Amino acid sequence: MNAKQRYILLLIIDSIIVTLSVFICYYILEPFFEGYSTKLLITTSIVLLISHHIFGYLFNLYHRAWEYASIKELIAIVKGVTASVLVTTLIISIMNGYIFARLMIITWMMHLILIGGSRISWRVVRSYVFNKKEDLIPTLVVGAGRGGNLLISQMNTTPALGMKPVIAVDDDEDKRNIELSQGVRVRGTTKDIESLVNRYDIKKVVIAIPSLEKKKLNAIYEDANKTGAEVLIMPNIDDIMAGKLEVSQLKRVEVEDLLGRDPIELDDEGIAEQLEGNTILVTGAGGSIGSEICRQVVKYNPSRLVILGHGENSIYLINEELNNRLLGSVEIIPVIADVQDRDRMFEQLDKYKPEVVYHAAAHKHVPLMEANPTEAVKNNILGTKNTAEAAIAAGTKKFVLVSTDKAVNPPNVMGATKRVAEMVIQALDKESEYTRLVAVRFGNVLGSRGSVIPKFKQQIEAGGPVTVTHPDMTRYFMTIPEASRLVIQAGALANGGEIFVLDMGEPVKIVDLAKNLIRLSGYKEEEIGIEYSGIRPGEKLFEELLNEDEIHPDQIYPKIYIGKASEVELDEINKLIPKLFSNNELKNILLNFIEQKPKEDLT
Repeated sequence: MNAKQRYILLLIIDSIIVTLSVFICYYILEPFFEGYSTKLLITTSIVLLISHHIFGYLFNLYHRAWEYASIKELIAIVKGVTASVLVTTLIISIMNGYIFARLMIITWMMHLILIGGSRISWRVVRSYVFNKKEDLIPTLVVGAGRGGNLLISQMNTTPALGMKPVIAVDDDEDKRNIELSQGVRVRGTTKDIESLVNRYDIKKVVIAIPSLEKKKLNAIYEDANKTGAEVLIMPNIDDIMAGKLEVSQLKRVEVEDLLGRDPIELDDEGIAEQLEGNTILVTGAGGSIGSEICRQVVKYNPSRLVILGHGENSIYLINEELNNRLLGSVEIIPVIADVQDRDRMFEQLDKYKPEVVYHAAAHKHVPLMEANPTEAVKNNILGTKNTAEAAIAAGTKKFVLVSTDKAVNPPNVMGATKRVAEMVIQALDKESEYTRLVAVRFGNVLGSRGSVIPKFKQQIEAGGPVTVTHPDMTRYFMTIPEASRLVIQAGALANGGEIFVLDMGEPVKIVDLAKNLIRLSGYKEEEIGIEYSGIRPGEKLFEELLNEDEIHPDQIYPKIYIGKASEVELDEINKLIPKLFSNNELKNILLNFIEQKPKEDLT
């Protein structure tokens, strides 16, 4: 039945109910009424019919999806019926000089029962007559809270989902054996998933606790995955309530869900004060981090966003994406430029005079930079210095450098150049009267271009094996959106010269990451296989986020630490740079320079 047919059917049903209700109520209780005539009953019926359709339109009683009826829809019926009966009572009283209170009260009650019943009956018919339950996949729902109840209700009213909720589990003992929507009971806790899947022949497990801690989510996934059932996860409940996502938009559990950290809450007010109505410039805007910074920045309504990068195609893609999404609400200005070109950077920053600069342009691959150290120096050190000095000259308020955990005690060229880039920022901050310059240091980013996850996925698709450098190799991980959000938050917190570090939780073994990806791809470890290829040039077994002397229990912001290095003079860096281009021992010069600097202290 289409929308027009349903509208006509409801209109006819309501007209019959409203027209006959006055007569039915009168003749059932006729001995109690005096002074009524057939003419008066007909007049009352006509007035009630007209007023009911008027208020039915105002309260949208004909264009709702009644197969999904809830308390909200029933309240709309009460409002519409009450308003129509009150108006009819007033009109008839004016026409006849007295009030027929008892008749109208009984008529009101009958309207509620019959009109409400006609709507709810459609939901019942749709659920139990038209839905073919035998074709639906038996499903276990993890979570008996708001998310779980919403999901079960959606499954029961939307056969297109193809799932039949059979049972639920929840770790809250107070919810044991309670009945949720349409007879679905809580039969145990998450520890019982494996036994319940087998007992009830469950084919799908849906995790309906989107705010679940990552460690707990990992444990639930492990238990559910052992059963062979497909494991899905529900979107964030706040996004559902805000209308950004639907309850039914379930997705497979991804490695980002299992290994990503619990998200950090941003100081939206402080960030908005910094970005709203201003010109923002992002270097490396076509890269994984740079493009995500752009996506996050536009949420705060800057007047202009300058997306700068030297890769034509990547800048084209992020420019198209942002313009298609924003439809002109923010001016997007694409600029093709290389941060190594000092004159070009000064020209562009002077032209647009951004209030905030996010510097994400860098060479980041450790083995490649070991083989090409001069290029690492040009891009990571000189590129940072060029951009930062251009920002100072242009009167930029905040300059935020995207740094890395590989800058801590670096044994490789990439990490060493990023540490010197941090020194450049801190030295320039001391000399700048107006511009505040800071660095943000974090670990590996899940799914970024050239990172380990895309590589592992390609190897799995090719049938394996997955290559891991060393069984004990560990890294800190975070998601691309979170890394970008941290960069933006750091800019809002910056007083100048700081190195912001995110509390990234526990490091993850790369071999465990490989095993998770194999399982999530639907294979067993024996089918794909894992091989160890050996540590590559410049790699460390364990990454660090802070030097030992930097470790401090206090946080400047929830899950964000702040470090401030000891004095580093810009003259020292200026003397270092020529040596890097005139000596074959570039790496040793870099590492020696870093080691001779005093250790950092947290403030």
